Amino acid sequence: KNSSNRPWKAEFGGIKKNIAMTKVQNFAEITPNIPFTEFNFYDLYRSTFEKSELGRIKKLIPLGRMAENFGLTSKSMRPKRGRKPYFTPEGKVALMFLKMYTGLSCPRLLEQLNGNIHYQIFCDVIIDPTRPLTNYKLLDDIILELSRKLKIQQQQDILAEVWKPYMENLDTMYTDATCYESEMRYPTDPKLLWEGIEKGYETMCGLSKRLGVRRPRTKYLDVQKANLAYRKQRKRSKSQTRRMTRRLLDLLGKILKEIRRMEREIDGAGRLLTVREKGDLVIITRMYRQQERHFQSKDCRESIKDRIVSINKPYVRPIVRGKEVKSVEFGAKVNNILVDGVSFIEKLSFNAFNEGARLVHCIKMHKRLFGVEAKKIGGDAGYAGAENRDYCKEKGIETSFVKRGRPFSEEKKERDLVRRELARVRATAMEGSFGTQKEHYDLKRVKARTKHTEILYIFFGIHTANVVQLADRIEQRTRFAVA
Repeated sequence: KNSSNRPWKAEFGGIKKNIAMTKVQNFAEITPNIPFTEFNFYDLYRSTFEKSELGRIKKLIPLGRMAENFGLTSKSMRPKRGRKPYFTPEGKVALMFLKMYTGLSCPRLLEQLNGNIHYQIFCDVIIDPTRPLTNYKLLDDIILELSRKLKIQQQQDILAEVWKPYMENLDTMYTDATCYESEMRYPTDPKLLWEGIEKGYETMCGLSKRLGVRRPRTKYLDVQKANLAYRKQRKRSKSQTRRMTRRLLDLLGKILKEIRRMEREIDGAGRLLTVREKGDLVIITRMYRQQERHFQSKDCRESIKDRIVSINKPYVRPIVRGKEVKSVEFGAKVNNILVDGVSFIEKLSFNAFNEGARLVHCIKMHKRLFGVEAKKIGGDAGYAGAENRDYCKEKGIETSFVKRGRPFSEEKKERDLVRRELARVRATAMEGSFGTQKEHYDLKRVKARTKHTEILYIFFGIHTANVVQLADRIEQRTRFAVA
């Protein structure tokens, strides 16, 4: 009744309201963890998860240390304000292993994650069935976050330290290089030029519209019809290809010239272009100059330095492998070492490099990872250079390289058995590991849009294959021990 008590009542009412909201919020957070006396739903799934392949895999992955190396967690980090994230730092790393294990795209993986409780336990997340996750961009954001912070060699040091107790024959190493191809169409000069024309023409028309000026006249429609007729032909002569390339070069040069003229003559025209349009114009201009010089040289076998083969992926370079099926591959070239069936990345580059010059680096990397000197090394003929032979002879390392000089006598043929065995195992185990990674762990055609994301996929694809193999090996040893 006293009017002086009204503010106190209002304040007390607000406190009661806040307490009620806090109780509701806490109840929602602990709902999945409420124990049931007769039937605990999640406990049954956790017990079956421990016996499943995913459960065995998770035991072999140091998720906490990997997340700390990614910079996702640290002892000195303060708790952030705002909404609590769906995935923990360890769950984000586990999500990448799960993606390469299943080989699913982000929308399909999110769909499976909503309905598969084993997947949720693997990623340390519990999703309410009545409120499933629907925005697959959440997974894309996690992939982008990890791709910017990946440190390959430091992460491999962490994995090697954990896996080393389960490995044998640590003094034997095999090495070889392969190309993990990018998901892209096979590039030819007419295809690449027409792709640049389409992007450049769209930019020119958009800039003209924003400036309110008349669109420059070009022969875009005529060249479009001619290019369509050229692509429909099953067989094309060299003269037809050269004639079509000349028309495409002329049209692309005209488009780029008109865009630069508008930027130069009209104030503020350059500011109307988006960041993506500016980046595409830089790439298209570089590609146009390369193709123009190549066309004028009239040498189809001419080597072009830093040749652009895709406007969407300008970092990709042609990797000449000399294979019978395909002489050129487009993607990342990776030099791997293999120890007891487990692969590690020694060098990854989108530019071509000579893997034969990396043998000494492989030996040093093997010493750093496992703490033992390599006594036996298997490699193909590309590694059998004079410098590598001298280095291995000085260190007392047996190799699979073919001996030089005169044929062996009968007495020395027995000593050649080690070399033959190393060469046989290298050809089967090393090539088999490449095939397993590409066929079963989504590395046959890497479906990534940026350079960093592609490297992230390759890293997790290789080590997902490793951890699955180790888990199966440990399971077989356990069964034999019990038997």
